[in-house]
Amino acid sequence: MDGIRERLADVRRRIQVAAGRSGRPVSAVTLVAVSKTMPVEAIREAVAAGATILGENRVQEARDKIEALAGAAEWHLIGHLQTNKVKLAVGLFERIHSLDSIRLAHEIERHAGDAGRQVRCLVQVNVGGEEQKNGVSEDEVRPLLEAANGMPHILVEGLMAIPPFLSDPEAIRPYFRRLRVLRDDLASDGFSLPDLSMGMTQDFEVAIEEGATLVRVGTAIFGPREG
Repeated sequence: MDGIRERLADVRRRIQVAAGRSGRPVSAVTLVAVSKTMPVEAIREAVAAGATILGENRVQEARDKIEALAGAAEWHLIGHLQTNKVKLAVGLFERIHSLDSIRLAHEIERHAGDAGRQVRCLVQVNVGGEEQKNGVSEDEVRPLLEAANGMPHILVEGLMAIPPFLSDPEAIRPYFRRLRVLRDDLASDGFSLPDLSMGMTQDFEVAIEEGATLVRVGTAIFGPREG
């Protein structure tokens, strides 16, 4: 696992430069180190190097890692959440980036209420309109926000998107901008949505330039995934 410390430091430097280009302090951008498929040893090394927030795609895979690294970091769910995994997810994650339906919101509300906690969430928006991807359409965001705002155990803090995968980061810029404009339009109508979770290894610098407050970076920190 040699190189994780150096790669993490390089990602942080790139975040600082991109934040500077966008006229924002580096403190305005939070790094989520995406540890999906990575072994506990690699994640432990990243934590030792200063990673404080870890992102996982699958609830059950994350459970074993969270148990092994108890208290080492804050954990975010960045992958799709099935309704039958909500009870477990509510007990594991500080934040859920993938709230994508009113039905899921009701399940989170129910289990969060049972657990006596409020769950911080982001609404996932399918900005590319891709059938194979999860997320609500732009027209569905407002009804979901209105429903979630009536649920005392859910706190929606922003929007998340996974744009179409394109080799040129500049080609992805319009999708990031679209999410920011959507957030700003909703904010003008009274919805408090301070966070934008957007940008991954191949495009996080462009995402920061377009207003990302959370970037989800895996490969640039941990190296290529096996399998």
